[in-house]
Amino acid sequence: MTEEFLWILVSGLLMSAVALIGGLAVVLPERLLRALVLPLVALAAGSLLGGAFFHMVPASIAEMGNRLSVYLYLVLGFLTFFCLEQFLHWHHCHKTTHDHRRPLGYLILLADGLHNFIGGLAVAGAFLINFRVGVTTWLVAVAHEVPQELGDFGALVHAGWKKKTALLYNFLSAITFLFGGLLAYWASSRIDVAFLLPFAAGNFIYIAAADLVPEINKQTDLKLSLLHFGAFVSGLGALLAVRLLLS
Repeated sequence: MTEEFLWILVSGLLMSAVALIGGLAVVLPERLLRALVLPLVALAAGSLLGGAFFHMVPASIAEMGNRLSVYLYLVLGFLTFFCLEQFLHWHHCHKTTHDHRRPLGYLILLADGLHNFIGGLAVAGAFLINFRVGVTTWLVAVAHEVPQELGDFGALVHAGWKKKTALLYNFLSAITFLFGGLLAYWASSRIDVAFLLPFAAGNFIYIAAADLVPEINKQTDLKLSLLHFGAFVSGLGALLAVRLLLS
């Protein structure tokens, strides 16, 4: 059992456990939850872009060379999530109340499971290339998952799901992250999985630019807009600082 396998296994299990944080959507007062979610979304958006541009793309170029293939895989990663959103009507729920019906709840979980599976492939690919980049990629993914899980869990409960059932299904959709990681590890002994890193960067860029930033841009209150902008810049700055400290 290699060190890379252990890190992929542990990171996958921990990421699956993050789904349980969705239970806070019921425990916390709705007013407090609403106040927390969008700043977390803004922080996640900055972290995703910072992780992609300051860590994953440079590591991809270092591993694969400054070739066209790096940017093609990056665009493919972007397009993959664009297709998920277009054809599965997948979206990240960052509100605590939705008029979802139960079938739509299943659709959200299905798409979220695919999203997590791809995320597991990506994080495992990062660990297989560079331990530091793997940890950074995982942390950025966690920053994104927290507000998503809060919103998804709240939406399922609001749609009539029992709390325990919603928590169980949310966890099952999250554990696909581990399956993706294990598949990437298995494939690494047969093919070069370096392409997963720029592919993941494209995923992160799409989620931040097409999904999260528009969500926080809906805010019209000046003070809240400044708060969200500050959280976004903090996410970028934190990933830049990590890059500068570890370079």
